[in-house]
Amino acid sequence: MKIIKAKKADKDRVVELLSLSFKENLSVAYLTGSGNGAVLRVRRLMSYAFEVCFRFGVVWMTEKRDACALVLYPHLKGFSLYGIWLDLKLIGGVIGMFRLAKVMKRERLINACHPDTAFAYLWFIGVNPWVQGRGVGSELLAAVLAESALLGLPVYLETSTLKNVPWYEKRGFKVFHEMDLGYRLFLLKKEVGI
Repeated sequence: MKIIKAKKADKDRVVELLSLSFKENLSVAYLTGSGNGAVLRVRRLMSYAFEVCFRFGVVWMTEKRDACALVLYPHLKGFSLYGIWLDLKLIGGVIGMFRLAKVMKRERLINACHPDTAFAYLWFIGVNPWVQGRGVGSELLAAVLAESALLGLPVYLETSTLKNVPWYEKRGFKVFHEMDLGYRLFLLKKEVGI
């Protein structure tokens, strides 16, 4: 299976894949809320994540476009008017003013667990439900890890899906912190060369 870097024209497909993969995810629901318009807010979140990673990281896809991964390099994300505009769209179209304070607190807690040095942040990895369980996600993650190793960067991620923890551990990640945010959030990392 061939893994490629997504192009800007792949955005709609990436948003579709991630929206399918994360439509019932507790961590995503914490950001987007539930109820009326939740599906649209999830799509907007994935659109935001695509734009941020496309500019300050990398968006990977399988050649068949049935899986994708969004990797952010936080050390490359500096101040920009474009970044402010994206953040304002996220607040207005996804988070909302009522959830803003709790979402900002969550982000501060997570960021406090990240290193001050450069790292790769695996923000989202999603596989079309029709091909899950066939090794597609494993191959995609292997490509992400190989690229991060070439760059000499450890990889950090979070998951609120308990069954994903052993899957990541099998690939060299270690849970280094756990948070209770009304749901359990596991923070994992994979050091360079391990």
